[in-house]
Amino acid sequence: MIIDGDEYRIRMNGQLYHCALDVTMELVGGKWKTIVLWYLRTDKKRFSELRRLIPGITEKMLSMQLRQLEQDGFVRRTVYPEVPPRVEYELTAHGRTLLPLLEEIAAWGRMMGKKYGSIEKVQRPAKKKARKAV
Repeated sequence: MIIDGDEYRIRMNGQLYHCALDVTMELVGGKWKTIVLWYLRTDKKRFSELRRLIPGITEKMLSMQLRQLEQDGFVRRTVYPEVPPRVEYELTAHGRTLLPLLEEIAAWGRMMGKKYGSIEKVQRPAKKKARKAV
């Protein structure tokens, strides 16, 4: 990378990166990591909630992505001592530093969707009300 006419590179975790964007893409790039981070931006989620929110991701891939995000310090995994065990995932303070970046990427995606296509509301069937026992 060039800063003020001087060339720099980043050495991190035994890897050599030619630019800062390369570091960013190594940590949060790929098809699923940013989507997982996006759904964790507002609240804790259980594995099954994330799986339901992200169509197309397999359980194996979600598990791998969560493990990598946890290892990189972006996500915290909390296991509650219950039977059966309850596990929740949430962003760490370090993970929250990505929120402005994720918001900008999402805004750009919405702009592209409006410009070259359309944004359509998903119609979900109404949930049935539980019947009272008589």
